[in-house]
Amino acid sequence: VFDAAGIKKPNIEILDERFLQELKDLPQKNLAVELLKKLLKDEIKKRTKVNLVESKKFSEMLEDAIQRYHNGMIDTVEFLEKVLIPFAAQIKESDRKGEKLGLDFREYAFYTALEVNNSAVSILGDETLKHIAQELLKTVRSSTTIDWTIKESVQSALRRNVRRILRLHGYPPDLQEKAVETVITQAKMLADNLTSKDEN
Repeated sequence: VFDAAGIKKPNIEILDERFLQELKDLPQKNLAVELLKKLLKDEIKKRTKVNLVESKKFSEMLEDAIQRYHNGMIDTVEFLEKVLIPFAAQIKESDRKGEKLGLDFREYAFYTALEVNNSAVSILGDETLKHIAQELLKTVRSSTTIDWTIKESVQSALRRNVRRILRLHGYPPDLQEKAVETVITQAKMLADNLTSKDEN
């Protein structure tokens, strides 16, 4: 699709104003929509392997927008300029947030697992959630063994450790169980990435 439009396929990390302007300037707006839609779907697909909360959130947002577009609720130009381009910017901003917090991709995945609850964010704030996420990664890495994702005893011990960390940092008690399960699910997604500190 990119070749047909005469545009070099970009990497979303470097998706810049120039590329977005090229898309806006394409005379075939439906082609521009397909280009950006494909790029965004590919980026979300990559996230499904590492970030449970973000991949689910972005996937639902994109599918909802595509459905509205297909139902004729928004036209092609509006879909491109008011939906897809801002959506690309939101994904880029999400990547920057982890970097600004000084978190690697695994720590940021745990951060988003905790951040999914708005009241936890307002009560604890970014810095506390950041420290919890870092501690969770250390705990998960030290607690996991080969085949831990299928060993219930290891998962039970990990759940206890996660609860202890959340309690220690004042995570809202009524939200802890959901957070524990989200963290465990996130840890399973990251199972192959729990060994190297510098991987990204």
